Amino acid sequence: MNAVFVSPSAIILTFVLASKADSKYYFSTFGLLKKNQINHMPGFELFGAEERKEVNDVLETGILMRYGFDGPRKGIWKALELEKAITEVFGCNYAHLTSSGTAALTTAMSALGIGAGDEVIMPCFTFVASFEAVLSVGAVPILVDIDDTLTLDPAAVKAAITPRTKCVMPVHMCGSMADLDALKAICSEHQLILLEDACQSIGGSYKGKSLGTIGDAGTFSFDFVKTITCAEGGVVMTNNKDIFVKSDGYTDHGHDHLGVDRGADLHPFIGYNFRISELHAAVGLAQIRKLDNFLAIQRRNNKALRTYLEAIPEVSFRKVPDESGDSCSFLSWFLPTEELTKALVAELKEQGILAGHFYWFVNNWHYISKWDHLKNAVTLNPASAIQKEHLLALQQTQFPASDAIMGRCISTAISLLWTDEQIKDKGEKLAAAIRKVIGKS
Repeated sequence: MNAVFVSPSAIILTFVLASKADSKYYFSTFGLLKKNQINHMPGFELFGAEERKEVNDVLETGILMRYGFDGPRKGIWKALELEKAITEVFGCNYAHLTSSGTAALTTAMSALGIGAGDEVIMPCFTFVASFEAVLSVGAVPILVDIDDTLTLDPAAVKAAITPRTKCVMPVHMCGSMADLDALKAICSEHQLILLEDACQSIGGSYKGKSLGTIGDAGTFSFDFVKTITCAEGGVVMTNNKDIFVKSDGYTDHGHDHLGVDRGADLHPFIGYNFRISELHAAVGLAQIRKLDNFLAIQRRNNKALRTYLEAIPEVSFRKVPDESGDSCSFLSWFLPTEELTKALVAELKEQGILAGHFYWFVNNWHYISKWDHLKNAVTLNPASAIQKEHLLALQQTQFPASDAIMGRCISTAISLLWTDEQIKDKGEKLAAAIRKVIGKS
């Protein structure tokens, strides 16, 4: 096993334990696991010499901060390089890196002028970071139903619009996209901001445009289990220079970055510290160069596994508005009833093959049924009166349309490391378990 350890200031990068694809062990969110046990995806699965080279460029200068220290850094500007690469790869005019995907959403909302009392329409199936960011700027998350795309139902969005609505925020969950034509039309009709939370869909596209670049602004997360990783990081993407300039300053205490040095910068508005480090950006720079390969492997493995489920008439699949743009990081599928789906989850657990299959309906972090802290407005500092009013109202709000979808849905994470033999083994075991459960019904 190869091991590279860096200084305490860079301890986050000790996941360099994972080397090339022929290594016996790989790092996962559950610790060191043998390659056939990995349940998540994808960038960290193929972490190796390229990432170490970029990180070592930074370590050799000792300049870990993205700003300043122009002389000692010897021309090494990894964050700037990665931002340029993001604009080129994803086709947006501007990109600004942040410390996380959550920070990217918060930054984008602030740059877009979303704040106190504004309503942001978002789906009831997402990761908690989506509503955390809304609350952080003083706005109010308005949760609405999803449809069989597993993303915002345009009809539910229309029904939720009030005079206080400022923004519609689709979340492109599990690698695929919302119906962006319908959502763009709604936003245009009602003069609303369209902010794409594309944190789970890096590399996906819609009608030839990269997800995250279609709305007024969009965000990616580069955390450890995203399609490409910085370990921690995120980005705000936009085609609007004003939004970019505001994002750039907001993430660095309001610095305008126009001075000869940091001390000469002015502060035209209040900001916060959501900066990414050069170490994290260095990892992402190596990863983005591998993106096409990651996506090709994901799509191949997704298609191969899907063939086993397509042979079962009772299995149906998530609707994808543009199938050519699915990043394929997950294969999301449905059984006919919630009862059958729960029975299958129990069967997979009994057989020891549940790992890698996600039943979001009872997941603590991704579906409203388990967000008691949100519905009870449990915050460490007091929420505003209007925020608290809306959050407490969620205790009485039902989402039957979403329940009917999520109660029947399982998403299978696609690994980059699966061999053909492993896909065959997984597919056959999964199909057999499904047929067993259906046969008992």
